[in-house]
Amino acid sequence: MFKGRKLVIATMHGKEKVIAPIIEKSIGVHCFVNKTLNTDVFGTFTGEIDRKHDPLSTARKKCLHAMALSECQLGIASEGSFGNHPELFFAKANEEFLIFIDLKNQIEIVTKILSTKTNFNGKYVNSENELWTFAKQIGFPEHGLILRSEENSKECYKGITKREQLNNYFRKLAKEKPSVYAETDMRAFYNPTRMKRIKEASIQLIKKIQTTCPKCNCPGFDVSKIKSGLRCKQCGLPTKSTLSHIMVCKKCGFEKENIFPFQKKNEDPMYCDFCNP
Repeated sequence: MFKGRKLVIATMHGKEKVIAPIIEKSIGVHCFVNKTLNTDVFGTFTGEIDRKHDPLSTARKKCLHAMALSECQLGIASEGSFGNHPELFFAKANEEFLIFIDLKNQIEIVTKILSTKTNFNGKYVNSENELWTFAKQIGFPEHGLILRSEENSKECYKGITKREQLNNYFRKLAKEKPSVYAETDMRAFYNPTRMKRIKEASIQLIKKIQTTCPKCNCPGFDVSKIKSGLRCKQCGLPTKSTLSHIMVCKKCGFEKENIFPFQKKNEDPMYCDFCNP
């Protein structure tokens, strides 16, 4: 279905370096990047342009735009978000969406990872020593930095990867205000840590593409619903833990229930609301 076809990767931040090798090896496509593509119009991490849509919608728009611009029917795009983890208090998280679109066969496959393995951070610094301490914490100079006069200022110095450059920008901003806001540059080509998460999402995406429907053989046979009810090992009552995954084909609608998807036939009593209320 895909072998020998061209696939455009919708990026201007070097994401093809981790996405292309995995995709090409796995499904036999020829990946390329359109150098005229400007993904910043869909929003920037540095705030000059606000993102108007949710991450998945933004990834889809970027992908379709790159495909139209390149006259290509196969495309991949990613979109990342950063902030506090939805469940782990005080932990920072990186959420990455990756979308694969095949207009010829009317296929859309999406994957998402949520990871605490991120160096997303920012703080006000009052001196070059404070700035350097922060820079080392986030992995400078392998990871880029951004400096602003205020946390929410749209004007900034970004893509900073040299100490002399860092100090010069700090001194310039420090003339205006006593504190300068420093933050990690989360754009992929300035952030190897984020690149690793995009690579992980690419591997996960390939697994979904290669999982085909038992009935029509369409790629992307994926989990659409999770059923809880795994029984407690001690009392035998249903728990909130996963009992099965409902797999559904987006093409023909075929459904299959995958019982015990994590190879667990019962749950530890510590996760049981009756044994451990």
